[in-house]
Amino acid sequence: MTNDNDGAGPAIKFGTDGWRAVVGKDFNLKNVEIVTKAIAKYVYDKDGIQKPFIIGFDPRNKAKEFAEFCAGILCNLGFSVTLSEEVIPTPVLAYSAKLYASNAIMFTASHNPPEYLGVKFIPEYAGPATNEITNEIVDNIHNISEISFNNLQKGELKYKSFKNRYFEHIESLIDFKRIKEAGIQIIYDGLYGASIGYFDRLLERNGINFESMHMYHDVNFGGGMPEPKAAYLSELIDEICQRTNAIGLSNDGDGDRFGVINEKAEYVSPNEIIALLLKHLLLNKKISGKLVKTVGASQMLDIVAEKYDVDVIETPVGFKWVGKAMRENDVIIGGEESGGLSIKGHIPEKDGILANLLILEMLAYENKHLWELQEDLKQDAGCEFINKRVDVKLENQQQLKKMMMEFSDLKTIASYKVFEKDAKDGVRYFLDDMKSRILIRPSGTEPLLRVYFESDSKDKIEELKKWFEKTEIIH
Repeated sequence: MTNDNDGAGPAIKFGTDGWRAVVGKDFNLKNVEIVTKAIAKYVYDKDGIQKPFIIGFDPRNKAKEFAEFCAGILCNLGFSVTLSEEVIPTPVLAYSAKLYASNAIMFTASHNPPEYLGVKFIPEYAGPATNEITNEIVDNIHNISEISFNNLQKGELKYKSFKNRYFEHIESLIDFKRIKEAGIQIIYDGLYGASIGYFDRLLERNGINFESMHMYHDVNFGGGMPEPKAAYLSELIDEICQRTNAIGLSNDGDGDRFGVINEKAEYVSPNEIIALLLKHLLLNKKISGKLVKTVGASQMLDIVAEKYDVDVIETPVGFKWVGKAMRENDVIIGGEESGGLSIKGHIPEKDGILANLLILEMLAYENKHLWELQEDLKQDAGCEFINKRVDVKLENQQQLKKMMMEFSDLKTIASYKVFEKDAKDGVRYFLDDMKSRILIRPSGTEPLLRVYFESDSKDKIEELKKWFEKTEIIH
């Protein structure tokens, strides 16, 4: 690997999902060494040298090489390290961290463009690192020149496949026999990502027939984006269009998010999937507990939860908050609007592989098409909720703060009066038609304003979007 040391420490911005940058620019050996040592210092201060590391990598360009480089640094500092011998999805590595009581480092940029790579730290509880943890790591990055590890012997480096124990765990959660007997027509789009060799292998192990596409690892992800949204699943949608009753499933680049196409070749939103799986786990599998959702998730989830007498825990946007709530409460399912979820008995980290299998299990139990279950869901919720998001790129954080202040106390929005508001994450306005709401929040990593619109009709959504686009605050 070329030792491209341009772009040192100040270029590193480490957050909940770690640090991501373009390979060969800011993502280089020097900066990876800084981040690795900063994480090592956090672990050393908390648990000493005895706590081992496991390391994984997705299919991205140089991910394996950087993972090996990171492993070498940790071993030289005295830590024992087990490195995945193959591409591994983030949720598989996270589960393994919990199973083996290890801290994990994952080399991935998730659903980011192919030129990016990242470093994600996963503590032994198997969920996203909380702010307290990442703040310590960031402090270590800023003080990297003062960090030293004295008189440490070199640690042992081992290679391991983490597949089988994960497979066994998932097989304890999912009724594969029922899925097999249901004979569902399944088409899986691997999107060239890390879930290849995992989701498909679980189906094969259990004798479940399926068809697939894009089932090899490609550092350029076929020239597209490793994100399972409708815009990047056009070939899967085309394939579903040619079938009568097939369902399409997909995962993102590192396997922690899911994408679903129903039998009518329509993209199914994560909000709908979370609501449907809540009903499935509650009614079919008799699992009790609470629902965890973010403020960005649909109010449809609150309505469905209330109908089935399930308490709701609402968190700020981001799975770190969902995962924390799952660790602290008795939770049936926790999910977020961007396509991540997990359930009781699993890990407090999003798992797109598990999500896809739960969808198949739900269809097998219900003996209905997914689109029919969506229609049932509309009846539960009283209407169809439509969601849109607009991102506004700003020049700097000061401009972002100023804009948030100006949006902080609105009394009317478009033709509606504000019925209620909260400030759990940004500011969220509930409007007096009792179906519409707007969430305005700052990005946690860049000068970006995120605006979430929800209502029960496309016309209302368009009215709210036009109001926002014309408001003097953003001009």
